Amino acid sequence: MLKIPVINASRHELPAYQTAHAAGLDLRADLPNGAITLHSLERVLVPTGLSLALPPGYEAQVRPRSGLALKHGIGIVNSPGTIDADYRGEIRVLLVNLSKEPFTVQDGERIAQLVVARHETIEWQPTEALNATERGAGGYGSTGK
Repeated sequence: MLKIPVINASRHELPAYQTAHAAGLDLRADLPNGAITLHSLERVLVPTGLSLALPPGYEAQVRPRSGLALKHGIGIVNSPGTIDADYRGEIRVLLVNLSKEPFTVQDGERIAQLVVARHETIEWQPTEALNATERGAGGYGSTGK
């Protein structure tokens, strides 16, 4: 199990997995000054009160919660948001209201998921041609319905 140093400056419990095989931990809004209302197509940066220290070779992805997306049209503008291993600031979530109805974010509400994953660092290898594949350069819609 990977151990991640974390500072919890919020009044809320640390993020936790909600089921035994969940990939993401739920992040909570830290709103000591009260709820925030997002109007249609409005976006807001919501604090969590959490800061962490990821080891090199890892990233944390901030992803939308499916229930908020389905029931209220709430998403994350830069989804997934990436937290790099050298970032030490507070995790904040850039929510957007894609519905026509206002949505109020309450203090302590679960607003996003955090998934920690390994990643590779690459080195570019310039070349004049790429190896051929059956798909080739077929892009958007090229594989049919």
